[in-house]
Amino acid sequence: MVRRNMLAVAVALGAVAFGAASCCKKAPQGDARGVSEGKGAMSIQKSDFGTTKDGQKVELYTLTNKNGVVAKVMTYGAILTELHVPDKQGKKANVVLGFDTLKRYEEGHPYFGATIGRVTNRIGKGKFTLDGKTYELAVNNGPNALHGGLVGFDKKVWKAEEVKGAAGAAVRFTYRSPDGEEGYPGTLEAAVTYTLTDKDELKLDYKATTDKATPVNLTNHSYFNLKGAGNGDILGHVLTVNADKYTPADDTLLPTGDLAPVKGTPFDFTTPTAIGARVAQVPGEPRGYDLNYVVNGKAGELRPCAKVTEPTSGRVMEVSTTEPGVQFYTGNFLKGEETGIGGVYKQHYGFCLEAQHYPDSANQPKFPSTILKPGQTYTQTTVYRFGVE
Repeated sequence: MVRRNMLAVAVALGAVAFGAASCCKKAPQGDARGVSEGKGAMSIQKSDFGTTKDGQKVELYTLTNKNGVVAKVMTYGAILTELHVPDKQGKKANVVLGFDTLKRYEEGHPYFGATIGRVTNRIGKGKFTLDGKTYELAVNNGPNALHGGLVGFDKKVWKAEEVKGAAGAAVRFTYRSPDGEEGYPGTLEAAVTYTLTDKDELKLDYKATTDKATPVNLTNHSYFNLKGAGNGDILGHVLTVNADKYTPADDTLLPTGDLAPVKGTPFDFTTPTAIGARVAQVPGEPRGYDLNYVVNGKAGELRPCAKVTEPTSGRVMEVSTTEPGVQFYTGNFLKGEETGIGGVYKQHYGFCLEAQHYPDSANQPKFPSTILKPGQTYTQTTVYRFGVE
């Protein structure tokens, strides 16, 4: 899981994602709520987003590319709060679920847009053993630990700085996680850089170092709706996942340790299929998808992961990643209790494609390792590319 050769990743950018550069054409420019119109120069604007309950100031960074695509990211949780992209008519809409006030995030939410750490997804029974020592974590999801604990990276105020470079408008967020935080060993220096390129890509680059061996598995937990946040469910979106296998799980969504073929199951998205086409065949309640796919290709290399199209708007999102897996989740537990940007968020009003290592890797010796050791650097790159068809 530790990868040093970032040059290969940089070279691969722009050549990946289904069908390479020609598959998504640029949409004409249009209007957006609170977003600058038309073409222009790349820009970054910093603004005040409020103060946390414990008195920490939170800043919001608005990234705009030359095509007028806008991404908004705040220092609380390194959260992506808004992402405005055009449809086939040039009309922009915010395509991620989120809120427009800090207070609403602090009141609690299902990880909308958040950077998840120190370990995303589930760790069985909230325990793992490393170098002969057993570490106990908070059990916060049935019998398991989920998404970094009770106060994970999604609830921390990160430091931020603008990053100069030719790739696009970029902001780097950093957080120091002290030894023992949420039960994890070692002081972890974590960073995620959000870059909005002029190719209409939102590129996320992660890095981390530690002074003690510790598991690390970072991801972004954005909920997408290519019709626009709050604008109905995502069951009509058409999904392709570049994965021939998945990791079967028990009733608590903890992997069994096996890899199974998707062929012949309702989990098969190797060809373009509406998300809702087979959702009734997925076992469990509430009904919907929540599983980890084994992304085809070599982990550590940036490669196609998934493609989603929304027939009405014509919007397309392509995902590429260096990670071995991707968690596909369809907002099964959204109950209409969250009113955010665009309206009320009901069940299946958003989908997640969380690029990551497999769940419970700290307890599964057959899975790719998530253990980071002193002297090593954890790296991860995931790219969300937008266009129209």
